[in-house]
Amino acid sequence: MSLSSLDTAALAHDLRLSVMRFSRRLRNQRVSTAVTLTHLAALSTLKRHGPMSPGELAGHERVQPPSMTRVVVALESLGLVTRTPHPTDGRQVVIELTPAADELLAAEARAREAWLTGHLEELSPEERAVLREAAVIMDKLASG
Repeated sequence: MSLSSLDTAALAHDLRLSVMRFSRRLRNQRVSTAVTLTHLAALSTLKRHGPMSPGELAGHERVQPPSMTRVVVALESLGLVTRTPHPTDGRQVVIELTPAADELLAAEARAREAWLTGHLEELSPEERAVLREAAVIMDKLASG
């Protein structure tokens, strides 16, 4: 392995750990402890893709349908989703966000943004410029 390959492997290792730590810290900036990260992921998927069946939601979240059924029951009991009959398949229901879910998702996003903004303000202008460039590079890596 060349020195360049070793440097690249070390960078991959360091970057992976840093991204994991950063992601964990960002996820922990929470508004509601009544809603789990699994619940938030399901709500976010519904926000992004619109109403869908529990099976479709399970597919998007890469979990088994019985697991998603439990998540949907919990979210419904919290008033965050509604279940309505499927328009063409009487055996199915359609899961949809409530206005309370929209408000919760917005509050969660604001909490994370506020935390991150506060920490970014502690950095020097040069450090923020480096991060601005790194964000572009990380988007490139994520789409590749």
